[in-house]
Amino acid sequence: MADDAPPAPVVADEGPAREAILAAIVDNEPGVLARIVGLVSARGYNIESLTVAETDVERHTSRITLVTRGTEAKIEQIKAQLARLVPVRRVIDVSQERDALERELALIKVVNAGDQRVESMRLAEIFRARALDTTHTSFVFEITGARAKINAFIELMQPLGLKEVSRTGVLSIRRGSGTD
Repeated sequence: MADDAPPAPVVADEGPAREAILAAIVDNEPGVLARIVGLVSARGYNIESLTVAETDVERHTSRITLVTRGTEAKIEQIKAQLARLVPVRRVIDVSQERDALERELALIKVVNAGDQRVESMRLAEIFRARALDTTHTSFVFEITGARAKINAFIELMQPLGLKEVSRTGVLSIRRGSGTD
């Protein structure tokens, strides 16, 4: 039986994937977050990090910051589709801004004893992590900074008894007097 279907079109290489940190300034109303998450996930994109909070009570707006990964064309498509949603006032590609600060907060629980406790505290001091809770067998550290810094701290804590991690996701803001 011969296959009479035409050959599949050749798709040109879309280029390398990149990480994108997108901030959407939105009207603070019910269902907005669900619409944005639905738009991104319905197109097959993964949301690696998501943070949302009301940022201007008087204007009734919130800032949704999401981290995803894709080719430049796909990132541009996501930005354009987000900008078309009615409750979205503005979309900013923070990862393309030269004057943006990006930070994350993590709480990290480590359970250990003896020399591992000493090493945990030494590493916490190097990374400027604060011990929020200390017992005879555990620590809960608070660390803020770039994701790479937090990832490095977590990796070093693994052999020292890492038990639990809770992260906020990426937050961003523009440096200087400019606003988003």
